[in-house]
Amino acid sequence: IKAMQKKKFILLVALCIGFVTVSTAQHKRYNIKNGIGIIGGLTQYNISTDNFITKSGNGFIGGMIATVDIPHKWYTVSYGLQFSQNNLEITGRPSLLSTTQEQLEYKLMAVQVAFMLHVKVLSDNLTLDVGPQLQYNSELELENDNQSNFIIQGYEGLLAEDITKISQFNANGVVGASAGIGNFKLRASYSYGFTNILNKLNDSDFNESNANRFEGNQNMLSFALMITF
Repeated sequence: IKAMQKKKFILLVALCIGFVTVSTAQHKRYNIKNGIGIIGGLTQYNISTDNFITKSGNGFIGGMIATVDIPHKWYTVSYGLQFSQNNLEITGRPSLLSTTQEQLEYKLMAVQVAFMLHVKVLSDNLTLDVGPQLQYNSELELENDNQSNFIIQGYEGLLAEDITKISQFNANGVVGASAGIGNFKLRASYSYGFTNILNKLNDSDFNESNANRFEGNQNMLSFALMITF
């Protein structure tokens, strides 16, 4: 009987030690908050380049965002897919001999995928946002077909229609801030293109002699309202 009691005691001690060990080894559990949001707003777009005289234009933006919030962390992350229609102007003139300058309006459609880190300044009510962004965009579309044979200012034979075939895959960096209460937030962001969006022009037929090196970096400022669910 004593031997049996001893075995039961040893088994009980082993179970207790095992229970305590498992209990102390477990990490504290946190509720991860996942959310989905829609975003819409206005943009201001331009291409920074020494090749052309450009002027930023207004556009609009819309998309969806998936958020992941771990309450005990100092940051939140999100994945976003957004669509934008942007506009910009490039200076040209009607003919080679003309001294009159006119603004040529171009449109650019873009799809952007971003992974963002949101640093909590005032909990979730105010965050600083930063992250990379991949972009697929259309070629430049000249709004007025009657201007297709206009000469780009600063050149003698470069036509308005010649510069439409720009690079369509680009990578950007994004910085910004978000502020709001509950499910509603205002978000301001600035994206800058790390890649040369005019690079494809260097391989165009009109530039076979490579007389001109085209370089340009896009930049976009956006102000949007985000609603999460």
